[in-house]
Amino acid sequence: MTTGTQAGASCCSTASAPSAANPAAVTAGSKNLLADDSAEMTTCPVMVGSAVTKATAVAAGLFRDFEGERYYFCCAGCGPAFDSDPAKYAANMA
Repeated sequence: MTTGTQAGASCCSTASAPSAANPAAVTAGSKNLLADDSAEMTTCPVMVGSAVTKATAVAAGLFRDFEGERYYFCCAGCGPAFDSDPAKYAANMA
């Protein structure tokens, strides 16, 4: 199986091992939560610019609450990355 990467692709579209540059790239082949245009959307605070459908992220458990705000993630690798420094990643959404 060959996995290509694109500029701006989310962490779940890479087959590479986690690195300091991309701490969220922990699982290859994960479902990317880029979504339909009719749903309420946001962006991932870890993979800035990756679109996320809020309802789909909630259904998959891909969110965290921090200081009274909810943050939604594009893939399973982003939650643990967020947990490592929530204030840093929350600042990406400001």
